Amino acid sequence: MSLDIPLLLATLAFIVPMCFTPGPNNVLCAAHGSRYGFQKTLPLIAGMGIGWSILGLGIAAGAEFLKENEFVFTILSYIGAIYIAYLGYIVASSETIDKNSNTEEHFGFFTGIVLQFVNGKAWIHFVVLMTTFGTLFGTEYYAKATLVILNLLFGLMAVLTWAAFGTVLRKTFSGRESGLMINRVMGGLLILVAIWIALPH
Repeated sequence: MSLDIPLLLATLAFIVPMCFTPGPNNVLCAAHGSRYGFQKTLPLIAGMGIGWSILGLGIAAGAEFLKENEFVFTILSYIGAIYIAYLGYIVASSETIDKNSNTEEHFGFFTGIVLQFVNGKAWIHFVVLMTTFGTLFGTEYYAKATLVILNLLFGLMAVLTWAAFGTVLRKTFSGRESGLMINRVMGGLLILVAIWIALPH
């Protein structure tokens, strides 16, 4: 089966903006990177990658059912908004930390996994991906799994980029007052993302 180049370009035109624009994963990685640095954000990113892939493979198997039952998205949107707002509150209310400290608790692998299953943007992303572009590599399930892997590559590039951006902010604004300001701004952005997710679309 030959690859449909126009469909590939349309798929990438959907995937790239969806992956790189602000959302729960990207904003949380920027916030985490600004507070704890790039290296300590990697376990969170690894969890996001695992959770993202599991979610994508699951939706690939049941995309049509999910598309016909929109109430699922409504429930997930509210649950996800509450969870993301909670993470935003933790970031916004936190104090600055010693850059060399290894004792400060931070978000890790498990948080990255859990976030995907209450991330309304991720659910909508994969449903649209599978129902609109799902035949890019064929109609079999393994072909849809290949599409999930392609999506994962861009998703990982996005969260790594946002984490690096947060780390640059951390190094640039190293004072206590500027560090607190970054925490408030990043936490506030997460809370705004949560509000956006909860609003009807």
